Amino acid sequence: MTDQVEHKRKILAGAKRVVIKIGSTLLSDGLGVDTARLTRLVDEICSLDNRQVIVVSSGAVAVGMAKLNNGERPRSVPQRQAAAAIGQIGLMALYEKAFGDRGRTVAQVLLTHDDLANRARYINARHAFEALLEAAAIPVVNENDTVAVEEFLNFGDNDNLSALVATLTGAGLLVILSDVDGLHDANPTNNPQARRIPLVSRIDRETRAHVTDDASGIGTGGMGSKLRAAEKVTAAGIPCIVASGLEAGTLAKVFDADHDKGTLFLAQGDRLSRRKHWIAHTLAPTGSLSLDDGALRAVSEKGRSLLPKGVAAVSGRFEAGDCVSCLAPDGTEVARGLVNYGHRDLDRIRGHHTDEIQTILGYRLGDEVIHRDDLVVLKDPR
Repeated sequence: MTDQVEHKRKILAGAKRVVIKIGSTLLSDGLGVDTARLTRLVDEICSLDNRQVIVVSSGAVAVGMAKLNNGERPRSVPQRQAAAAIGQIGLMALYEKAFGDRGRTVAQVLLTHDDLANRARYINARHAFEALLEAAAIPVVNENDTVAVEEFLNFGDNDNLSALVATLTGAGLLVILSDVDGLHDANPTNNPQARRIPLVSRIDRETRAHVTDDASGIGTGGMGSKLRAAEKVTAAGIPCIVASGLEAGTLAKVFDADHDKGTLFLAQGDRLSRRKHWIAHTLAPTGSLSLDDGALRAVSEKGRSLLPKGVAAVSGRFEAGDCVSCLAPDGTEVARGLVNYGHRDLDRIRGHHTDEIQTILGYRLGDEVIHRDDLVVLKDPR
């Protein structure tokens, strides 16, 4: 019995709800969608008995590119939006037919980063997923490229989106299907001696050293994006499997407890609460705070709140309640959190003791710049 198989047995026994991400490289045949492969993957999904399945699918832009007779991935935002708007209709029609032929109902869910960055909308999205799954529908999720204009409103790639959806819905497992069978100790596309790494207990600098962040001309997510997605979802206590979906029977092997397939990333023991995971991995920081050495130790080693005295510099424009990055003296991001004071007032009280806040500002919302309940330490920052 391999190490992966030993862990998979326990994981699969408890994974009643799973998120399966299907990459663009699997669905595109260069002229549009490879309908035979899409149909085969739908077949395999429908064969997963007694599991609720959420699909995160790339491919809309690839379909749009084909319909526009454009062989190159769009470079400008308007071109990508046009390709996505055209392609999304065709892609969902294929999913609806494939699932419908097997007696299953499919639902389209389009999300932007702003939908999940807003706490109320995040909770509403979770309730919508619950209602769909309760109705035995299979949600097919994609980024709403047509309205996601600004960079911070984009997920960046659907690997990242799949990790956020898995966390949002409380999935027991995230499966990322690609054209490479998991993480290797070298790039398998140009090194035939590259060896697959079947099990990763913890993602650290050594793990990242195996990755080059190349992406295909069709998709935006290379192995680097898959590793970052695995890091986010495992921090929420959800394991992740990255595997090739090129060959038939992929999902049967992934969900076979006795089969060693792809790379299994184990969930971390220090599971973040959903709210703290939302702060760390869903919100886009709107500014940063540079910490002195004392504050760095208090926050990262002792789990304390951040006080004004420990803030050495304030950067960016933000208001109370916004997410900001906390930086070590060398500029490394060590934590993220929700601030109690906006950038103007925080710049006035930084370096001062808490009993001076009232005198300086004329009001006092609390002693902490960021309360420890609103602060997430990034334990192994890149």
